[in-house]
Amino acid sequence: MRDPLSVLTDAFTAFLFGKVETTRLPVRTSTGQAQAVYLPTAAPGLGDSGVIIGREVYSGKGYIYDPFQLYGQQLPAPHWLVLGESGNGKSALEKTYVLRQLRFRDRQVVVLDAQGEDGVGEWNLVAQELGITPIRLDPMTALDGGIRLNPLDPAITSTGQLALLRTIIEVAMGHGLDERSGFALKVAHAYVNESITDRQPVLTDIVDQLRHPEAESAESMNVDIDDVRAWGLDVALVLDRLVDGDLRGMFDGPTTVGIDLDAPLIVFDLSHIDRNSIAMPILMAIVGVWLEHTWIRPDRKKRIFLVEEAWHIINSPFVAQLFQRLLKFGRRLGLSFVAVVHHLSDVVDGAAAREAAAILKMASTRTIYAQKADEARATGRVLGLPRWAVEIIPTLTPGIAVWDVNGNVQVVKHLVTEAERPLVFTDRAMTESSGPALPEDVQAAEWEAEERAALIERQQQLDESESTVA
Repeated sequence: MRDPLSVLTDAFTAFLFGKVETTRLPVRTSTGQAQAVYLPTAAPGLGDSGVIIGREVYSGKGYIYDPFQLYGQQLPAPHWLVLGESGNGKSALEKTYVLRQLRFRDRQVVVLDAQGEDGVGEWNLVAQELGITPIRLDPMTALDGGIRLNPLDPAITSTGQLALLRTIIEVAMGHGLDERSGFALKVAHAYVNESITDRQPVLTDIVDQLRHPEAESAESMNVDIDDVRAWGLDVALVLDRLVDGDLRGMFDGPTTVGIDLDAPLIVFDLSHIDRNSIAMPILMAIVGVWLEHTWIRPDRKKRIFLVEEAWHIINSPFVAQLFQRLLKFGRRLGLSFVAVVHHLSDVVDGAAAREAAAILKMASTRTIYAQKADEARATGRVLGLPRWAVEIIPTLTPGIAVWDVNGNVQVVKHLVTEAERPLVFTDRAMTESSGPALPEDVQAAEWEAEERAALIERQQQLDESESTVA
């Protein structure tokens, strides 16, 4: 019961100003309609400077990412890990990202292309569009005018050459060199570099010296010459594979003249190499060190080193150590390392678990495409993803991924322009099926339909959860 004074005050106020309070009837609505009453909220973006990736799924905002712009402020390191099963859009993301980065004048990209079909690598179309000829490493054509990379190229420092030789041997043998074998290799390398001055030293020179060491090499350590020869025998047999075995021709001669290391895009086509053989990590070690000493320079250029099938690197302790050093130096020299891996379990449970953990720790950006539920949970534990992100990874459709940029986690839809579509929406890149490629308009329609279905399904899940709370 209201007191008489309040009633009198309200009546007097209504007489002067009109009725100030109305009675509203209740309204029934759904959560889908009621969401328009409230302003949407979304996590903060990464700024507006850099490369456009697409849009953030839940807010619709544009998503812009550039490790060089973010480094030092929001990113402790410019390196990037891309995960996901085949056919979910990893290849499309990588290619459009490179094409968009190359719009900046101070960018340069090297790609190790380990996949391909029809006799060419997966990046062949992109290279052709930019007028670039891929560097195709193929043991079948190496002896007939093919590409050679010399591990003893004078452009590589003597220390770098010896480190590379050790890595090649350790990868092939599956274990580290003992002190005696290491000594035999060191004295053979030193003698070759000192005695050959009229041409580039090559691996054949090292093998010959290991088989027939000089007397002064033994005398310097007060050991018998036969002992030095015995210590270097296993090393010589391993290097002989690069000289006269299944990898001959690619590394046992002077570096091919004409390799343009100043081109905006450099593609090493490794698609003719058996991805499951020991040759692949050896190749990646040689190319990685060769690039470290001939490509990365303190010239203020921003460089991107993208590696397909990167588990060949991270799963080998000796190659992983090489690339770990490259990543550390790369931050100072403006290098962003991009590793593309199908499953994180390929590396964290491998022989190089410790080295893999160190490399993963340096990757401050992680992009995760669809994975099976158990794989998503394992990935979430290793990368420290929030629970909600782990739960939606198995439901992601092609082109949509969870992005974790140093703790800023968002769900992002990758967008492809019409100009980029013919280069990235290839049969191999998107579906990896053996059937004929779909027309571009059909591919685009299917892509958009899948996106709409995923968003509708997610909205239904949100509606159900809100109804339950209500």
